Amino acid sequence: MTGYARVEASFAWGRLSWELRSVNHRYFDVSFKVPEEFRGLEGELRQAAGGRITRGKVECGLRYARETVAGDTIALDRTRLAQIRAALDAIAEDLGATAVPEPMRVLGYPGVVKEEQADFAPLLTEARRLFKAALEDFTAARTREGERLLQFINERCDAIDALVAQVRARHPLVRDQWLARLQARCAELGVEIEPQRLAQEVALTAQRLDVEEEMSRLLSHLEEVRQSLQRGESVGRRLDFLMQELNREANTLSSKSQDAEMTRCAVEMKVAIEQMREQVQNIE
Repeated sequence: MTGYARVEASFAWGRLSWELRSVNHRYFDVSFKVPEEFRGLEGELRQAAGGRITRGKVECGLRYARETVAGDTIALDRTRLAQIRAALDAIAEDLGATAVPEPMRVLGYPGVVKEEQADFAPLLTEARRLFKAALEDFTAARTREGERLLQFINERCDAIDALVAQVRARHPLVRDQWLARLQARCAELGVEIEPQRLAQEVALTAQRLDVEEEMSRLLSHLEEVRQSLQRGESVGRRLDFLMQELNREANTLSSKSQDAEMTRCAVEMKVAIEQMREQVQNIE
């Protein structure tokens, strides 16, 4: 199921921001992209995400920006600077070079400027807190999407219900039309059929064209879909299976159809089932 959430907070040492996003996936797959200083949190945060999400490919990204505050001073490491000066003098002596290094480039050399180290304990605590807040927003967004999907799937189930009713109403008429065509053809050919033989043929054809079993199973599967959607648990894989069963029955109905209207109904059923199947991939 798709979802997105972003939270951030600023404090004395800078700014932290979490961004969570997910795309459809048959299973639960979570990945983290965090600065090296926060890598130790990944295990517990992965567990926290797994406790709230059971399906989807989820990407969790953390950004940390240290902000310079008023009163910050640049402290030089004089020992490191002396080492660099000695190295430059040795190069100048060996190569005969006389160029003076640019001060700004020297400042950018590792170790020349002493950087005050942040206390990472508060940062880690804040990162945990923000992740929980982002996870709450993220699951709330997915819940809202789930409500929209619930309405969408229920509408498709109702549409298939109506199509089944049309097929049931149409089927006796199709059977009678077939019998009338058979009798008309026999009369056209001047063939007289024994009543017993005609009854036999009608029974065999009625059995071959009977779709009541398929329609009953369609309605049964639709009811199971509705009940599954009301459960307070992960039902995505169960719905996957039900979509396969619905499609199987619709295909059988289509293959048995000897009437254009019944065939149209079967095609519309398959369209509605395919629409549901695509959206079921979004459901946990």
